[in-house]
This record gives sequence, structure tokens and C-alpha cells, in this order.
Amino acid sequence: MPWSLQEVSQHSDSKSCWVIIDKKVYDVTNFLQEHPGGSSIILKYAGRDATSAYEPIHPSDALEKNLEPSQHLGPLDNEAVHALTKAEALKKKTKDEIRSEQAMNKRPPLNRIISLADIEDVAKQVLSYRAWAYYCSAADDEISMQENARAFNRFFFNARVMRPVSKCDPSTKILGFETTLPIFVSGAALAKLGHPLGEVNITKGCAPSKIIQMVSSNASLSYAEIAAASSPSQTLFFQLYKHKDDATALKRIREVEQLGYKAIFLTVDAIVPSNRERDVRSPWVLDDQETGIKVYNDGEGAADSDPGLGVAGALIVNDDRDMTWEKTIPWLRSVTKLPIVIKGIQCVEDAILAAEANVDGILLSNHGGRQLEYALPPLEVLYRLRMQQQHIFNKLEVYIDGGVRRGTDVVKAVCLGATAVGLGRPFLYAQSAYGEVGVRKLISILEREIVTAMRLMGVAKIAELTPDMVERVNWHPVAKL
Repeated sequence: MPWSLQEVSQHSDSKSCWVIIDKKVYDVTNFLQEHPGGSSIILKYAGRDATSAYEPIHPSDALEKNLEPSQHLGPLDNEAVHALTKAEALKKKTKDEIRSEQAMNKRPPLNRIISLADIEDVAKQVLSYRAWAYYCSAADDEISMQENARAFNRFFFNARVMRPVSKCDPSTKILGFETTLPIFVSGAALAKLGHPLGEVNITKGCAPSKIIQMVSSNASLSYAEIAAASSPSQTLFFQLYKHKDDATALKRIREVEQLGYKAIFLTVDAIVPSNRERDVRSPWVLDDQETGIKVYNDGEGAADSDPGLGVAGALIVNDDRDMTWEKTIPWLRSVTKLPIVIKGIQCVEDAILAAEANVDGILLSNHGGRQLEYALPPLEVLYRLRMQQQHIFNKLEVYIDGGVRRGTDVVKAVCLGATAVGLGRPFLYAQSAYGEVGVRKLISILEREIVTAMRLMGVAKIAELTPDMVERVNWHPVAKL
């Protein structure tokens, strides 16, 4: 039966908690303690409309997956729908919303965007503060994130000349699947925070170039919606955050198998929430912007109070913290025939264990600097792996992500043995700033830079990029002023 706003408002505490989402009423009382972000965020909206907080970070099938049919209480009555619609129309825009809209109207045309840094600059202006804080945040003092990019400055080319390069082919294969460039979209959550179409922008933007997209377990659109947006020849991989309950994890695997995803990237470096202070602080910044900076009064707040997990931390609180080489990989092999890649290898020793476990690939990654502060830059791990355990590259495919912002970065990694290079934040920034066409623009920039670098190195195809063509130096170039 239809519900009135008054009836819903009577269920506004932990004993009986109802919320309204998209004009429908849900009983989330039994879900409070299971919610990854904790019960407090739900209770904040208990007895009222939670749509604006819910929709940007949840896929369309989240309620169906997490609530029993009996907890779907039905629609609002016509009077309630009218009242909410009127309230939404009269709702005053926040200062941050006004700033973001003004920035969108001042975006430079795409023909003036010539680098990934240009795209990031636009994204920083147009994104909501909350989205920007989530996307760009990293652990602690964000040193690992910075060093991921700086690591590429320590590697220089030994270019060859007088070689025919008028025909230059940067295409390759990843796990046997064709791609026009040695890059892929690395798993990144919550694209809808930056644009209403979210991950679908990335899917459609990648289709013309056959760039492979790795879809996060924590995508803000459903896995089905993303798959439906892909072209018949398009390849999708799945980034699995393994749930601590094997049965729950298995349901997720079965779903993506049925939808046609082609590989499982098991994420192993994000088993606990990290300290992403920029993300945690973002609601305080927005509150101060709207109401003024709060001043501490004696007795206000507890010294040991928990500042919260931020947007990021809430996504992984239910992940498996007891994964092992001996248990988890055999279990995963027993439940799927898809290729298995371990995402989050951070040292040579674990690369060896991955090879011994007979996985199909490893992604050298420190989660974009978002997990363990002072984890080695992936490019440095790749270099160590090349120098110390060259035979590993014959046993499995090796990829890296983190800090890649130029086509030359991609080429350096491929020279050192990487099959391909993943990019996460750049694709989020591109789709946030310009939607689907922004993703296509990003790919075209990287294609131009990769092909130009290959030609200037005397290389006509990916197989000709070899370790002797890159050299590590013990000094840093002077940054541009």
C-alpha cells in the first residue's frame, strides 16, 4: 500500500528504521549493523528521504541484493510524492554545487585539452568537493601516491635511430584479448560521483579503441548495466574485492561470469580501510563552507572519538582479511574457469609466490598510493622483478598501475616487461569532466604519445620494446617551473 510521509517519519530510530529512496519506502532496521558504512549514516536519514545521499554511490540493484522482499515496503502515496518533488524544486543549492555548475560552464573546449594533466585540471574544477576528495585522496601524507608518478622520472630511454617507423602498431593482447594500446582501465569505484552516467561513460568511451575496462566490485552502476552498455566485441574484466563470506563472494563471481566478464582481478592490498584523511575531512569542509568554521568548546566531543571511514573506507569493511596463497587461490580456481590475476602485488617475493600459485597474471600496484603509505612505487617493483627474477615474465603476464600520466610512462613499463599498464584516476577525471567523449579524448592523447615515443625510439611494434631500451638513473630531472 502507498505510504504517507507522516507514517514513514514514525520509523526514525534503530528500533524501527525506514527510509525513502526514489519515492519508495524500505525497512532497513535489520540491515543497520550490516551496512558497510556503519549504521550512523543510515540513521541520519531515518524516517525521511535518503535519495540524494544514496543514489550517487549505490548501483541500481543494491537494494534488491541487500534487502529481503518483505523489506521493500512499497511506494509513497501521491501526496507524499508531490511534497518531495516540490521540496526538491525549492531546495537551495549549496555553495559547492554553485561553484561546480559555474566551473562546468567554463570548461575549455576539448581541442584545447592536450594532456592528461589538462583533463585532471578541469576535473578538479568541475567535480563536487566530495567527489574530488574521494578520487584524489591517498593514504596518510599521500607520499606513496606522489612517488608513484615520480618513479617514472628515474627511467630514461636508450633510443635507437635510423629504423623504419612510418608504420607503427601499438596494439597488443591482454590475457589473449585484443587491445589497440598496451593500457587498460584499472578498477576504480564510484564513477557516478563524478557524472550521472558513471562507469557507462568509460565503457562507451573505450569501445571504439577496444580498450579493456576492469570493473570494480564497488562500481556505482550495476555490473549488468555496465555489461549492457558494452559493444559485442568489447572486453570487460572484473575487480573482485573478496567478501569474508565465501558464499557472498561466489554469488558475485557467478553474476559476472553470466554477464560475460572475461577475467577476475583479485584485489589483495585493500583488506582494511586505510587512513585517507582528505576523504574523511570532506564533509567537515563542506559543513564549514555552508555554516561557518566551528570553534571548539570545552567538553565538546570525545578525545578518542572515531572520525569515521570516509567514502572509501566504508567500501571494504566486509572484505576477507584472512586470504592466503594456500587457501584463497585454490578456492578461487575451484569456483571459476576465468583467468585469475592478483591485483596488489608490492614486492618481488609475492610475485614469486603468485607464479608458484599458477595464476594467469599479476598487477603490481599499491592501490594508487591509497592503502599502505611508503609502499614501493609499482614501476620500481617492476624494475626489481626484471633484474632479480626475469623468468617470472615467462610464467605469467605482468601489469602495473599507479602514477601513469604520459604515454612515455606506458612505454617505459612495457620495456621493462609489463604486458600493459592500468590507469584509474585519469579515466574517472575524464568521464567526470567531459563524459564519454572525455574518455575517448584521453585514449587519443595516450595513443598519440605512445606512438610518438615508439617512433622516436626506433620501434614499430610492441614486441620491439625491450629492457635494454630503458635505463634507471640515480638522479631526478629538474621539474619545470
